[in-house]
Amino acid sequence: MYISIMNTITATELRTKTKDLMEALLNGEEVSLIHRSRVIGVFKPRKKAPKLFNAKEFTKIAEKMNLPKLSQKEREKRYRNAMMKKHGKSIY
Repeated sequence: MYISIMNTITATELRTKTKDLMEALLNGEEVSLIHRSRVIGVFKPRKKAPKLFNAKEFTKIAEKMNLPKLSQKEREKRYRNAMMKKHGKSIY
């Protein structure tokens, strides 16, 4: 049972108090690992996982933007114009 704030844990305690370590991490605490009277590492809670790509949500957003449907030829033309404007010379 996790009761007090856990700032440090020894290598020996790591084997016996893994549950306490996990509870401390879940509470957002950092815990230093001590081996032979020296801090050799720090356990930090993981930051929130990045949001996964959702194709359905992306499609909804794209539909709301009402973007024009372009042919490959028109996309190529716009791309070349943008590169000319940005870099000032032809690619070819």
